[in-house]
Amino acid sequence: MLLLLADYLSNIDSGFRVLHYLTFRAILGVLTALVISLLIGPVMIKKLTRNKIGQSVRDDGPQSHFSKSGTPTMGGAMILFAVAISTLLCADLSNRYIWVVLIVTLAHGVIGFVDDYRKVLLGNSDGLSAKAKYFWQSVVALGAALYLYNTAQVAAETQLIFPFFKNITLEMGWGYVVLTYFVIVGSSNAVNLTDGLDGLAIMPTVMIAAALAIFAYLSGHSNFAQYLQIPHLPKSGELMVFCAALVGSGLGFLWFNAYPAMVFMGDVGALALGAALGVVAVLVRQEVVLVIMGGIFVMETISVIIQVASYKTRKKRVFLMAPIHHHFELKGWPEPRVIVRFWIISVVLVLIGLSTLKLR
Repeated sequence: MLLLLADYLSNIDSGFRVLHYLTFRAILGVLTALVISLLIGPVMIKKLTRNKIGQSVRDDGPQSHFSKSGTPTMGGAMILFAVAISTLLCADLSNRYIWVVLIVTLAHGVIGFVDDYRKVLLGNSDGLSAKAKYFWQSVVALGAALYLYNTAQVAAETQLIFPFFKNITLEMGWGYVVLTYFVIVGSSNAVNLTDGLDGLAIMPTVMIAAALAIFAYLSGHSNFAQYLQIPHLPKSGELMVFCAALVGSGLGFLWFNAYPAMVFMGDVGALALGAALGVVAVLVRQEVVLVIMGGIFVMETISVIIQVASYKTRKKRVFLMAPIHHHFELKGWPEPRVIVRFWIISVVLVLIGLSTLKLR
């Protein structure tokens, strides 16, 4: 939207051409999303509290969590609103990548909203059934995968890129659709599983989004892509604006979600943010790097799989409680210690992911 305004105003004063610079619009995206989040946060929290839209706490969880019962949830709607408005304002709306990430993100937000609505407002502890949730996630992910496969304009868009190796790629064909599907659905559910402590999921999400913004910018720039020997993906640089909006809205949400949290994001936020990271990673051809940078999300997911498999086959639990962040709480770690240590791990993993740009 700002690009259209820039085209008009640049006829009056050439200084308005700065709005055409991708990096400038990305900075505007961060700041716009951050300000929106900070402004609507208190209003949303008051409204959620007044309507008694609060989080219920598991009886078998850490005892310290009982004090969180009733804390407003569904705050992820704040993130999605800020991301959508900021992206629509600052991004090039003629870019198909922008519409793909927005639709996938908001669609998963709707799925999460229905789940939260049933749990909190209708008193249905199961919310949206696992089968129904997975079905609708699959519909969105497969729809996006098929669209991207059928509209691919360069060969690199459907190749699997291996980090640390500059000359190794895999032509996937229809395997691209399968991979895209699993990345989006898997990432969405992984972030959702991690969202169990104050600020635990949002900060790694912010860091990964910032790293993906760098990948998007470099992949969309032919000179940088050639120098770094990464695939050049025309127009993918515009995803930098979307990622910037994720960073700004995430930091704004963290202002209210930091320990002790004033609001939780709920499935409306967690499912959407995970899907957003997944689809951006697919678009910039960095699915493997996403697994590295999102190691915390991967670890949380694997801990649940191990716990469930062990209990079903041996009737024994490997962890005191899954996901694994609860295991450390039950071992006596204070919640802030678990959160900050997981953040530190995420910083290291994101740096490793970024190092793949040069270590090839």
